[in-house]
Amino acid sequence: MSAADLLPPGAPVAQPAPAAVVAGDAFVDLTSTVAADGGPAYAPHPGGSCLNVAVGLGRLGVPAALLARVSDDGFGGLVRRHLTGSSVAETFLLPSTDPTGLSVADVVDGVAGYRFYNEGTADRGLRPEHLAGLALPPDAALHVGSVALAYEPQAGTLTGLLRAEAGRRLVSLDPNVRPSVIADRDRYLAQLTEWVGLSDVVKVSDEDLAWLHPGEAVETVARRWLDAGPALVLVTSGAAGAWAATASAEARVGTPRVVVADTVGAGDAFMSATLAFLWRTGRLDRAGAGSLDADALEALLTYAARVAADTCTRAGAEPPRWADGLVPEAPVS
Repeated sequence: MSAADLLPPGAPVAQPAPAAVVAGDAFVDLTSTVAADGGPAYAPHPGGSCLNVAVGLGRLGVPAALLARVSDDGFGGLVRRHLTGSSVAETFLLPSTDPTGLSVADVVDGVAGYRFYNEGTADRGLRPEHLAGLALPPDAALHVGSVALAYEPQAGTLTGLLRAEAGRRLVSLDPNVRPSVIADRDRYLAQLTEWVGLSDVVKVSDEDLAWLHPGEAVETVARRWLDAGPALVLVTSGAAGAWAATASAEARVGTPRVVVADTVGAGDAFMSATLAFLWRTGRLDRAGAGSLDADALEALLTYAARVAADTCTRAGAEPPRWADGLVPEAPVS
């Protein structure tokens, strides 16, 4: 019998304090598919990189919360149900009458290309006054990234949050670059330099780096970032695997072979698994992330790659659950 069984019917059940708070985008992906008559169709899936990371954490058994404005429209209800069904706490969800943003994900040969429709939408409208009086749990990690850092006023609000929280908790970043929504590349690069410097863990794809720093080896950029602030940098390369480094160690792993439905949310699942691994091994802080040796880095990458690959076997951003048996293969001392 659990403690919840002793409560009267309808009594609220206390949730554990979030071990991670994800702040940023939350919208709906309209993912291309094929209708019954063979014509084109689009299926709605809750999405947004930050929402996906929060969902991935919740499904992997990590107490997590999403900090975002969520609409009261039908798509907003879809987002809320998705979060609740993935054990993501509603503690920091902010209600909004603005519409839910949309992205159109056209999938070709399993790979999605995105177009965004989010002018005047709920998540994009996050402003500093929405965070007035906000108190994150003392030991919770903070994650930000993706298009949430490309659009104002949301980007400026999250930059202010990063400045306030850096050094107080583990901060993780996944820029998940979408060039089509970046109006001023030079300004974005300057802002990214600051975001990286405020972060303890940075995950980036080789495609991101090819756009950010064309012609440079990913290891060169990653090591420059390590010198600028992060304790751990991870680089994903799709089917070619993943690489990670701290100041004193590095490791590389391959990508598991799976039957791919699409790649939507794979990078976000990798990020969720990275944070889940750090939490489950007692390293969800800057010192812990920076202390990973080569064997521990390999174990982390192996786990994150497995979770990301499993996500690719389902349409839309549908990461696996802890109950599916996707646990780290071996304990890390």
